[in-house]
Amino acid sequence: MDENNYGSYQPPKAPRVVTVSMNKPDKKKIIKIVVSVLVALIVVVGGMTCFYTVDDKQQAVVTTFGKVTDITDAGVHFKLPFGIQQEHKVDVNVYQKIELGYTTDRNGNYTTNTSESSMITGDYNIVNVDFFVEYKVSNPERYLFASDSPELILKNLIQSQVRNVVGSSTVDSVLTDGKENIQMQVKNLVTEILNEYDIGLTLVDVRIQDAEPPTQEVIEAFKAVETAKQKAETVVNDALAYQNAKLPDAQAQADKLVQNAEYLKQKRINEAIEQVAMFEAMYVEYAQNPDITKSRMYYEAISEILPDVKLYINTGSGNNVEMLLPLESIVEESGQNNTSASTSSYQAPSYQTPEVSDENIGEEVTE
Repeated sequence: MDENNYGSYQPPKAPRVVTVSMNKPDKKKIIKIVVSVLVALIVVVGGMTCFYTVDDKQQAVVTTFGKVTDITDAGVHFKLPFGIQQEHKVDVNVYQKIELGYTTDRNGNYTTNTSESSMITGDYNIVNVDFFVEYKVSNPERYLFASDSPELILKNLIQSQVRNVVGSSTVDSVLTDGKENIQMQVKNLVTEILNEYDIGLTLVDVRIQDAEPPTQEVIEAFKAVETAKQKAETVVNDALAYQNAKLPDAQAQADKLVQNAEYLKQKRINEAIEQVAMFEAMYVEYAQNPDITKSRMYYEAISEILPDVKLYINTGSGNNVEMLLPLESIVEESGQNNTSASTSSYQAPSYQTPEVSDENIGEEVTE
């Protein structure tokens, strides 16, 4: 301390104390605010949990305190809030798939799984068979609460039945023409067991995606067999197409022949009827005049048998008269002699007169 300033020393001042008075908070007001907030929060939460929406591809299983009380379809539905009722949405109108022997990712990459695809046939051959399975949920309540992991149960069931059916088939049927039969058998067996277990799933389709032997040499041999079968089917289809193209023409020709035959048949029948009528009419005339009818029929028959021959009938009278036939040639020769004034004599050729059974009729029948 500076001694020159000793006489002017002053002690430090005491700190100033400021007293602030605070009013006590109103507890009732705070309680009202808290209650209002809680009520508002309850109302908001209750309003948010009172409604739920179900898509058109879904069904919702509603549980009340864990017990199933309702199954709702697509739309907006009401439920009790605060977890009293809960909805469990299940895709029921969606086809889902199971891949056996292979897996595909979202990019379409294909990965084989030989542990699932390798099987032994009934004739003790090893073959790799890939299956594609489609299924859907048929009962959402049974699907959710009747079993644990129903998809895994379905997959194991399909694997079991696939190996059962393939194990009773030959390798040729598995690789070539027996695939449809195997698919049908697997589907029927799995469907029967699913109906018995009732796990809420329905099998829609089972298809063999691929079937091939384990070695490349055998694969090539079976491919050759398939190619030959396809060529055979092509030839058969071509033959059927040719048949379908030619069959209408052949049918038309056959119909034409049948119609012609019917026409000829009817014509022959009509001719026969006409001949019968003519015979009956002729018989009536014959019964009235048998001799005349007999002679007429004889002359008509001679005219038909000898159409270009002139027939002269000798009645038997004038036996002493020499007959010169034919008369037309004599008359023509006589005319020629008169016009040419020829001195040569004409000698008419002689013809043998045919005998006629009826001597009382003398006529010239010409055709």
